[in-house]
Amino acid sequence: MYRIHFTTAKYQPVPVCALPPFDGYRHVQPISASALYCNFSPSFKKRCYKTPSISPTLHTITAMISSIITILVFFLASSFSTCYASPPPLPLIQSNQLRRVLTQSSLRAHGQKFMNFTSLSPEKSRAFGTVGHNLTLAYIKEKLDSTRYYDTQLQTFEYLFSQGNAEFSAAGKKYNTGWFTYGPSGNVTEKVVNVEALGCELKNFPTEVKGKIALISRGTCEFGLKVALAGASGAKGVIIYNNLPGPISGTLASPSRPQGPYVPVGSLSLEDGSALALAAANGNVIGILGVVAVTEMRTTSNIIATTKLGDKDNIVFAGAHTDSVPAGPGINDNGSGTIGLLEVALKLPAWAVKNAVRFGWWTAEEFGLVGAEYYVNSLSIEERLKIALYINVDMLRLQHHWTPGSGHIEKLYEEYFIEVGLGSRPTAFSGRSDYGPFLDVGIPCGGLFTGAEQLKTPEEAALWGGQAGVAYDINYHLPGTRWKIRTWGHGYRTRRRSHTR
Repeated sequence: MYRIHFTTAKYQPVPVCALPPFDGYRHVQPISASALYCNFSPSFKKRCYKTPSISPTLHTITAMISSIITILVFFLASSFSTCYASPPPLPLIQSNQLRRVLTQSSLRAHGQKFMNFTSLSPEKSRAFGTVGHNLTLAYIKEKLDSTRYYDTQLQTFEYLFSQGNAEFSAAGKKYNTGWFTYGPSGNVTEKVVNVEALGCELKNFPTEVKGKIALISRGTCEFGLKVALAGASGAKGVIIYNNLPGPISGTLASPSRPQGPYVPVGSLSLEDGSALALAAANGNVIGILGVVAVTEMRTTSNIIATTKLGDKDNIVFAGAHTDSVPAGPGINDNGSGTIGLLEVALKLPAWAVKNAVRFGWWTAEEFGLVGAEYYVNSLSIEERLKIALYINVDMLRLQHHWTPGSGHIEKLYEEYFIEVGLGSRPTAFSGRSDYGPFLDVGIPCGGLFTGAEQLKTPEEAALWGGQAGVAYDINYHLPGTRWKIRTWGHGYRTRRRSHTR
């Protein structure tokens, strides 16, 4: 029989027996006052028993998961301030022990589930509001509830969904054309006119763009702002071409903008866009742009899970978005972050924490950080102050930002990667993922990121492996994305995207 000793100002240490768990789960409850002298009750003693210890599974740990744990453990303490029930008090959290029970087989199993959910969705994606995404949310919620370690909730709301495709041709050539979320339907056959600079200011648009198709380079400002300013200038359509090799797709980030009306828009690769810009500068190029899109209100949810144990006034928060782009299943972006965070949450109940740990799975990130922003906006100032820090898990690579406290997170990541012999490089926060709303209200943030459509440099190829001059994720935001774990030393490499600019 296990005995727990506790001390208060009024009482001397008292031996107590523990209450049994709920339904066979290793669930911990504070002991009640009425049970303090349960050792003296023979009938109550019969309810006390031992539970067998759980041996952690020893497997290769992914760099992403272990990095998150390192940050969490930095804020997790190793003691209880109250008396807890039998089964015996949970052991205090230890980073190395937690990492040992995070297995690649479990990550693969979650990933395969997400692929199955995608196949059940007519759209063959896990974009928010689809069957695939709703099944993803139900799966995560069920897994969390089964632990009985968390207070979980669905934060449900409506938001405007948008899906479509674009086609563009000019001078008899049909181009590989991308479409932007929230881009309107329409057909335009007009002259192509180059826009000066990057189309981030109204003065960049020449007068001859009125009634024509504006050709704009990607860069500096959001796609949505470029399109709105083009509409304000009288353009009938827009083509945005990449400023890096390869194609682009993304979102206009919001259904509308005060700077001007949206007009039909498509995207081209750097190679095609540069050639088109040169032709338009030297002659009369007629373009044919066609966009078919649907936009409708859909109901969706965030999932929030907070440990029952721990100090609720100093919460360690980690989050990942659950939705994909409409073009594919999103197993890289951001299935990897979603399942990594889920597996951490499912293994954490074997330990005790002093600071409460909160996990958030955000919806509609690919539509402009909608879920995370909705959550942050729902918090009172008092509730925001209870969040000690936020860790974002969206395709894994070190990030930093100079919000007070964020530098400590960055330093912790850097020291950890040096310790385990993994190369890392800092990259600036751009506001393009779910940390953005937290940063906006002054909550310290950190995160991991492994790149998306950007090309790997020779130095990076030497540091991490792979091929220089090739995109980190060659299937970024494309239907070709599939579940795959690649092990690099201790590492688990995944990819993410840049979607608003």
